[in-house]
Amino acid sequence: MLSWVIVFLVIAIVAGIFGFTGVVKAAVGIAKIIFFIFLILFIISLVMQIGHVGMVEL
Repeated sequence: MLSWVIVFLVIAIVAGIFGFTGVVKAAVGIAKIIFFIFLILFIISLVMQIGHVGMVEL
């Protein structure tokens, strides 16, 4: 998922160089959304892993 963020960021940079501002705004918006989804999923998995390590089996 993080690779898609990088792809859209590169698209935004290339489009910005050539002056396609509409494409830049769209690509940056998509990259932001995907990045925040990735960040939320990462934090959830981190919390779940910490909770799983802290549990003691009886």
